[in-house]
Amino acid sequence: EGRPSMPGPGPDTIIGHDVWIGQGARILPGAHIGSGVIIGAGAVVGGRVPDYAVVVGNPGRVVRHRFAPDTIARLLQIAWWDWPIDHILKHEAAICGGDLPVLEAAAATI
Repeated sequence: EGRPSMPGPGPDTIIGHDVWIGQGARILPGAHIGSGVIIGAGAVVGGRVPDYAVVVGNPGRVVRHRFAPDTIARLLQIAWWDWPIDHILKHEAAICGGDLPVLEAAAATI
């Protein structure tokens, strides 16, 4: 009765694993950010951002990918973020160093 109603929920915003979001970046409602994405400081990001992309600007645009397509596929297959925490800690150096052969071997032992 005379009161404005609140709008219904907006579209879901999905942020993948191992994403770095720079200071002051804005993620718009309904954005789908892939795993391994880097969002530059101050970027305004909407829509779909592919895995391991680097996004900058307003509006946000993909300026490059962090790795070659075969490396991205291998990293997504490894999915270290789904490992038990003790396994992550044990292989932290390989994760931080991007040592794919070591990470693939570690993934096979889970």
